[in-house]
Amino acid sequence: MADFDRESMLDMFIFEMNQLVEQLENTIVQSESEYNIDQINEIFRVMHTIKGSCAMMLYDNIAAVGHAIEDLFYYLREENPKNLDFKTLSDHVLEGADFVKAELGKISNGQTSDGDGSVLIKHIGNFLKAIKAGTPVQTPAPPPVAPTAVATSPPPAPQKSEPPVTKAAPAASKAVKAAPAPAQTEAKSELEEGDMMYQYKAMIYFQDGCEMENIRAYTLVHNLQDIAQDITHTPKDVIDEATIELIRQNGFEIEFTSDLDYARVNNHLSQTVYLRELNLMELGTTMTTVKMPHDLPPVTEAPITEIEPSVEPEEIEAIKSPVTANEDAIKKAAAAAATPAAPTTTNLINVSIKKLDDLLNLMGELVISEATVTQNSELKGLPLDNFYKEARTLQKIIGNLQQTVMSMRLVPLSNTFFKMNRIVRDMCRQLEKDVHLEIIGEDTEVDKKIIEHIGDPIMHIIRNSIDHGVEMPVDREKTGKPRKAKVILEAKQAGGDVLIIIKDDGRGINTEKVLRKARENGLTTKADHEYTEREIQQFIFLPGFSTNDTVTNFSGRGVGMDVVVKNLEICGGTALVDSTPGIGTTFTLKIPLTLAIIEGMSVSVGGAQYTIPIVNIQKSFKATKDKLFTDPNGNEMVSERGEIFNVVRMHEFFHIQGAVTNIEDGTLMMLENGDQVICLLVDFLIGQQQAVVKPMPKYFKRVQGISGCTLLGNGDVSIIVDVPGFFDK
Repeated sequence: MADFDRESMLDMFIFEMNQLVEQLENTIVQSESEYNIDQINEIFRVMHTIKGSCAMMLYDNIAAVGHAIEDLFYYLREENPKNLDFKTLSDHVLEGADFVKAELGKISNGQTSDGDGSVLIKHIGNFLKAIKAGTPVQTPAPPPVAPTAVATSPPPAPQKSEPPVTKAAPAASKAVKAAPAPAQTEAKSELEEGDMMYQYKAMIYFQDGCEMENIRAYTLVHNLQDIAQDITHTPKDVIDEATIELIRQNGFEIEFTSDLDYARVNNHLSQTVYLRELNLMELGTTMTTVKMPHDLPPVTEAPITEIEPSVEPEEIEAIKSPVTANEDAIKKAAAAAATPAAPTTTNLINVSIKKLDDLLNLMGELVISEATVTQNSELKGLPLDNFYKEARTLQKIIGNLQQTVMSMRLVPLSNTFFKMNRIVRDMCRQLEKDVHLEIIGEDTEVDKKIIEHIGDPIMHIIRNSIDHGVEMPVDREKTGKPRKAKVILEAKQAGGDVLIIIKDDGRGINTEKVLRKARENGLTTKADHEYTEREIQQFIFLPGFSTNDTVTNFSGRGVGMDVVVKNLEICGGTALVDSTPGIGTTFTLKIPLTLAIIEGMSVSVGGAQYTIPIVNIQKSFKATKDKLFTDPNGNEMVSERGEIFNVVRMHEFFHIQGAVTNIEDGTLMMLENGDQVICLLVDFLIGQQQAVVKPMPKYFKRVQGISGCTLLGNGDVSIIVDVPGFFDK
């Protein structure tokens, strides 16, 4: 087999290993109290894949940990021991998952995977020995501490009905042979010259749409070296990309000899990921003329997935018997094995994120070009009815194309939401609380760039709810509440925004304590009685604010809740809190569906054009003199709809010359940011248009109230206004 570059496959390896670890954590957290056979099998499959993929990539330390956990769950599956300490078992597996994640983090950063898993492997081994001895003594495996950051690159979770996908790349063939994997699938017996060997032929068909069939075939051959010799296969050069189509059409044929019987070989080959069909035939027997390797460590079998053969049982028995094999049956079985199953339709393909980003950028340029053509100043006054008719058709097509491109970038929140199960579980173990996390609306989709910024805010709010909000079980019983508290994590779409709601049934926010802390920290600007409940509750989002008198692993340092606001501001979102003492607290995060192309209102101020996101605009109106007044502090106010709002002059905010200074001559735009509302004074409205968001040049310092810029149809640059910036002034 030809060698190939191992480094070129790292991105895919890291992506799929993270996917498997997330699946492992979800399974553990959701079934911690007691494991059923399906969950044991699933964990076994995940660890088997992690072990094999890491061994192929020569990350032996990770593979060794995976092998230890695989051995543990093999025994649980085969022996079904009773009276297990499931919590300690979960601690060991989650500690292993944390080890794998830490090593993957090193690999992602270009560092060496040098973590020592020997202590963890020893703990797992001792736990397995205790189970075998019938004395399930708790071994020293401390509960994992909840992570301080949440990875938010959300691939869809694999289905439980099929093995996890592994596209890990093998190393160069010489390197692989020089470094045997620490874990093997089958136990090898020592063979002396003259021992019985079985000859096999297998036809492998991979699932349609799995991609990279040549790499999968290479991995299969590499894993087969643990139990076989004299391996030949068709196509011969599986690494060549030209063989991908051949394997898809004709399958992958492999012949070998092994000292293992038919059932064990079938079990081994059945572990091939993305396997659609396996046809295994025993061709005969022979005597060994060379010794098989003697230094393979004894490990477990891995019979997981049963693949139905495409030949009749009586034909298989005839083939398996070297003495009474019927030649007609052999020919018939071989013909059946050589005939691939009818292709099935695949509806999903893997697409690089970079390609989607490039497509989105091109879409943005297309929107700008369309505006440049249709709004060209040279067309003014010309009788071009047909041109404008066709231009409207073009705009409609581009609009539909834009929606399609944007939808391709949308990913469900499920992956981010399910990560929170682990955080809740670990905090409950350490704080000795009992909390049930209920997830609603996890299929809600948002732009991938936004999802990268909301994992930490959700995590910090949930940590805050469990640490500060939820009472101890004994205290809950005293107040008539159930011992098990509930935290609801919900997502739903509201127009062009997505609302993420985190609600608990804990003690609520003590506004008196919050106001006292705010006053001590110099955060208050007016008398205590002038603050509303909502304003007091918003203090918890300020940097350095904490009501905890003691520092713990989870709180007391004043770091956390301000991260919520900072991360949400990056993606144009807002956070609100609403709490009732003794009932509970509700946090509402409001985030836009996408950041790339927004609907904006163009306004003019001092001859310059600015763009205000439509999602922040409630209405625009002309103010009359009788509705304008000034408060005792000198702030300009306007009365509208029976309410009083602050007036912000945009030309004063940005120091713009030549703008309208008389409020009655300009236009007031009512802007909202969460539950706050102001009226922004501009010269006049130009019109609504789509704005392709471009970042400000790097040589510009960050300016409050500006989030980016966009190109107009006439080639001018329009500043995109950051509405939350007006509320912090």
